Amino acid sequence: RVVAGLQLRDFRCTKGKNAEDKLMTHRRMLTIGSLLSVVLFSLHWSDEIARGMEPGTIDRTWGGLLILFVWLYGTLAIAERRLGLVIMLVGSILASGVTILHMSGRGLVGGRIAVGSSGAFFWVWTNIALGVTGMISLALAIHALLKRDVGQA
Repeated sequence: RVVAGLQLRDFRCTKGKNAEDKLMTHRRMLTIGSLLSVVLFSLHWSDEIARGMEPGTIDRTWGGLLILFVWLYGTLAIAERRLGLVIMLVGSILASGVTILHMSGRGLVGGRIAVGSSGAFFWVWTNIALGVTGMISLALAIHALLKRDVGQA
């Protein structure tokens, strides 16, 4: 049966899947999670700059641009290397930390973002989605690093 150009057998699990196929599935999920976190992080950061919560000056944006560059490079160019996995691990810790930092103190809404203000839902949603994708990417990065060590032993 063909649905949207894909055959049903493409999604079927086979009993004899080897460990390398399972690791590649985890790596694909890690890459997707890391890319999604990068997009959410950039949307969240852009929203904060647009609201005046973060300065949009060049001297204050270099750090964020460098973080996004290294994170994307690690995810896209060197994902199969240990360094790429470590970069994705650090990126996922940062992504998870954004939500934790914003939730500490006065909370997500009512502090720096007024309740019911225009765009408050988007700002809160990007915080929550960034935290969740960061945590999933963190678990997958740890899994990939541990499996890599086991496979090399």
